[in-house]
Amino acid sequence: MTARTHGDLMPIMTELYGAQAVPRLAPLPPPVRHERAPESNERLGAAVGHLLMVLGIPIAGPLILLLTGGKTSPYIRRQAVEALNFQITVVGATFLLPFTVIGVVLVPVIWVAAVVLSIIGGISSLTEGNFRYPLTVRMVK
Repeated sequence: MTARTHGDLMPIMTELYGAQAVPRLAPLPPPVRHERAPESNERLGAAVGHLLMVLGIPIAGPLILLLTGGKTSPYIRRQAVEALNFQITVVGATFLLPFTVIGVVLVPVIWVAAVVLSIIGGISSLTEGNFRYPLTVRMVK
């Protein structure tokens, strides 16, 4: 009655039900393979994927980067997919929101936030970060 953990109950369970009542631990999962640290050219390519939105090239920039550099570098692919999903979301919101009155007011705010978040994503990818954009519809995997 004074047991506070499962370990305190094990002697009683073994005495009552035998050794078969003691739960066996599941085998450990296979070790996680860590991918190598991205090289400087991979970090620069990933940053370009984020920052092309600032230059006015949404969707096409990360898509080209995904199709070229994404085949050889998992880091570039991950960052390009994240930038592509975000930019598709922003462009989609730009076309859909003006159908509402409040949407007309929100479109400039969304684009200013998108530029700021793209700069943050570019800087994060230069520092080997795993930046994820908020409020993004992730259609491309």
